[in-house]
Amino acid sequence: MESFVEAIDNIYNLYSKEPYVNVEEEILLSAVLLSMESNGIRDEYMRKVNIDSLLKAGETKAYDYFKKAIINICWKDEKILLKIYEYAVSKRGKDKEKYSIYYTPYWIVKYMVDSSIKKATLNYHRLNDIKILDPCCGSGGMFVQSQKFVEEHQGKIGNLSIYGQELNATTWKLCKMNLAIRGLEGNLGEHHDDTFHNDLHKNLKADYILANPPFNISDWGGDRLREDIRWEYGIPPVSNANYAWLQHMIHHLAPNGVAGVVLANGALSSNTSNEGEIRKSMLEDDIVDAIVALPDKLFYSTGIPVSLWILNRNKKNNPKYKSREHEILFIDARNLGEMIDRRHRELREEDIKKIADTYHQWRNIDGKYEDIMGFCKSASLEEVREHEYVLTPGRYVGIEDVEDDGIPFEEKMEKLTSELSELFAKSRRLEEEIRKKLGGLGYEL
Repeated sequence: MESFVEAIDNIYNLYSKEPYVNVEEEILLSAVLLSMESNGIRDEYMRKVNIDSLLKAGETKAYDYFKKAIINICWKDEKILLKIYEYAVSKRGKDKEKYSIYYTPYWIVKYMVDSSIKKATLNYHRLNDIKILDPCCGSGGMFVQSQKFVEEHQGKIGNLSIYGQELNATTWKLCKMNLAIRGLEGNLGEHHDDTFHNDLHKNLKADYILANPPFNISDWGGDRLREDIRWEYGIPPVSNANYAWLQHMIHHLAPNGVAGVVLANGALSSNTSNEGEIRKSMLEDDIVDAIVALPDKLFYSTGIPVSLWILNRNKKNNPKYKSREHEILFIDARNLGEMIDRRHRELREEDIKKIADTYHQWRNIDGKYEDIMGFCKSASLEEVREHEYVLTPGRYVGIEDVEDDGIPFEEKMEKLTSELSELFAKSRRLEEEIRKKLGGLGYEL
């Protein structure tokens, strides 16, 4: 069985040599071959295959049949493909971080697109290009979801201009193929390359930037980029690229541009190596629109909690939205989602809608936004200053109100003290029983 990376290389070579009649099936196969290495995932999806036909076939034909069947399943439902892929990545053991660079979980991508791109904005772009950039595009999940959003809201895919850059050669090829099978054209550069050290879209100003950059990377070569036009708010530390990513994306925003960026929670409060000063400068310049704290365990490669930063070049004078000058929306969504197993959580469609609707109601001219204790808070810049520019949503939204159950406090205390008294009595009986048992063995306490 060929490895996943070998499969990508082989299929990319086929894709590059046009014409190739079965290119769609072969490209999809490159994304599911990893699952063929795991009997567990094969068993899970085998029930969707015609078992009788499979058993009658010989070993080689059976394998080919299974490949085609699972490809057809994945083609109809991309969520299944994602689950197969993520499951396979999680089974890679020590290599899972290497392979997890290929994707961002579907529910995070969908939430970022739904929050950043609003249906109303498509009206403005009917006759104009919508420029979307992902400077660390992986396998292209942000682009695919953006396409779906535009289609769902009667936009024209032909007006969607895609720009991306990816460092990893295999991932870059996968993204090229991912776009090709959906009929999307994208400018990903002539080759894979380093976003920081060879920006392939230096002059681009994007309407939307959607990105999930690698968290807390220290080997980004920051020592060779001490002076750079992108560092508008301060020089990012060599030891961590979080604020280099943020400033790179701000640099590429159009005058009314919006960016959605997923980062580890440490970026919300870090004050080391100039990060606090950079964050302060960004806030004073009113570039931060909203911060959303997401639940933990959303990624297969790491269990750490993350947050979504929504950045906006024009919070004050954009006629499509109300002015949010010197205001920041904080959303604490850490309690949303559901655990699908002991180590992984997914956001449900209703969770995504709740968060996105909250942001849009706050941003829209006719929005009916209200602060909700424990969930969301529209804070002034002055409040943020009082918190020393720390952006952890929990500091602002407060603690969720607990619904009164109508039972008087005195009645509750009487019940609790009664139960505690019974537990104490039980404890004494158990202690006496243990003493007797030990005494019978010749051990007195």
